[in-house]
This record gives sequence, C-alpha cells and structure tokens, in this order.
Amino acid sequence: MGTVLRSDVAERPGVDAAGTAAKTVAVAAAVDPLVDGCAGASVGGVQAAGELGLSRSEFARAVQLGIVRAGPAAGGAARYARTELDRVRAAEGPPAALRGRVEAVAGAEAAAAVLGVGPSRFTRLARCGHLIPVGYRINRYRAVVWLYLAGELREFAAREPGALRTAAPPADRELMAAKADLRPRKWRGRHVGLLLRGTADPWEQAAVLASVLPEDVVRDAVPDPAERIVLAALGPPPPYGHPRTPVAAAVAERLLRAEAPEEVHWYRTGLDSALAGARGQSKPTGERGPT
Repeated sequence: MGTVLRSDVAERPGVDAAGTAAKTVAVAAAVDPLVDGCAGASVGGVQAAGELGLSRSEFARAVQLGIVRAGPAAGGAARYARTELDRVRAAEGPPAALRGRVEAVAGAEAAAAVLGVGPSRFTRLARCGHLIPVGYRINRYRAVVWLYLAGELREFAAREPGALRTAAPPADRELMAAKADLRPRKWRGRHVGLLLRGTADPWEQAAVLASVLPEDVVRDAVPDPAERIVLAALGPPPPYGHPRTPVAAAVAERLLRAEAPEEVHWYRTGLDSALAGARGQSKPTGERGPT
C-alpha cells in the first residue's frame, strides 16, 4: 500500500508461500515498467525525504498522513514520483512548513508542555479520548510511549481552553474511576482510517479491517481459507516505528488488535461490508475473486 520506507516486509502470521506469491504477482503487475525504468522519474523514500528537507521519521509521518503519496512499489519498496514531490513543495511551501505539519512529540511530559498544562492533566485528557495519538514507541522498560502531532495539540488548546483549566467533566471522572484508557482504541481508529483512505482496492480495504480483528473473529467472518490467505497477504505492514525485538514487539502487537466487544463488532461489521463489495471484483491477475 506504499507506506513503508524499507524494502524488507515483515512476515505476518497466516501468510504461506501461496499468499506471498499472490502478493508478489500483484505488486509486480502494478509497476509501470516505463516509469520505473526511466531514470529520475521516481526516487526511493530516503532520497525523497532528503529532497523535501525531512528526516526519515518526518517523511514516514508525511506518508502516513497522506501528505505525500507513494507511487507503485518496486521490489517491495515504495517509490515517489518527481511530480509528486514537486506537488508537495508547491502546496506546503518551505520545508519548515511541512516539518511543522508532521512534527510529533513523544510522551506525556513533552505533550503537556505543548499544551501548557501538567502531565497529569494531559494524561487524563488523552486517556479519556480528547487527544488522539498518531503513533507509538515501546521504551526500554516495555512501556508504550504515545506520539502526538504538535499541531493538533496547539489546535486543541486554542479550541478547548476550558479543558486546560477547569475540573474534569462527569464523563471523564467516570472513565478515570473505571481505569479506562481510550488511547489504543483511538489510535487504531485513526490508523485504520488513514490506511483505508490510502487504497481504493476492495480486497486491500478488507485486509486493513481484518488486520485489526482477533484471529478467531477473522476465521468466523471469512470461513474460506483461500480468502483468508489473500487478506493476510494484502494486509498492511506494521506502522513505522513498530519494534523488531521480540519482547518489545509482543507489547506493540497488542496495540494492533481491537479488544472491547463493541470495537470488535464495529470492525467486524466493516469487514463484512468490505468483503461483500470485494467478492467478485477483478483481481490484479485478471481473475475473479481471491487468487
């Protein structure tokens, strides 16, 4: 789906050789050999980031947010057309303006400083769903460190000045009394929404929704093993910054799956709808239905 900067694709449970082959064929068929073979027509992620004046992480955020649109992948790595980089420069202006849009802060203390409040108030606002993370990191203590867009924090401060000064409303007090934490759910909603907007392919859209559901729910929703292979092969890679070390990855994996029954039901309903539209659609190989 064009959002990874590296050429290696992490293996995902449930993807066998047939599923991997199907994805490889689909990707190869999507690459325009005339454009890909023309020197200078497109560049890799590292070069694209440099030409836009962004660091690797800033560029990944720009791609994630849809500010920079990836072209067809080549060999598993996204490529970025020169015309797309020109469009971004014309739309965003100087590199500093683009960096401002993708600037992210990590952790409660840094985010609270942007809002001008104490870390405890910020944590309450975030846990109660008023502020939506844009990403995460797992620190050396295996704790989740949430990332927030600095621009969104400033917009919230300007829009909701009372939330920064007044006592917590009853709804927030109930959530805190129940030890609720809406950050993972809010992040998943944002993540899924961005992925869905990044593709018009009905099977890829179904794969995005399946990727956040527990495996038993996916098996129940998709009883055909061939369809499950396709969904697994087309599923999105872990988001940028997802840890590779097994211990940290185990912590992060829990963030990728819906947990609460109502959240699971929401994504299951979306998957059912997406599959209804995807079944019978032409695949990149030209065949009907899953391959």
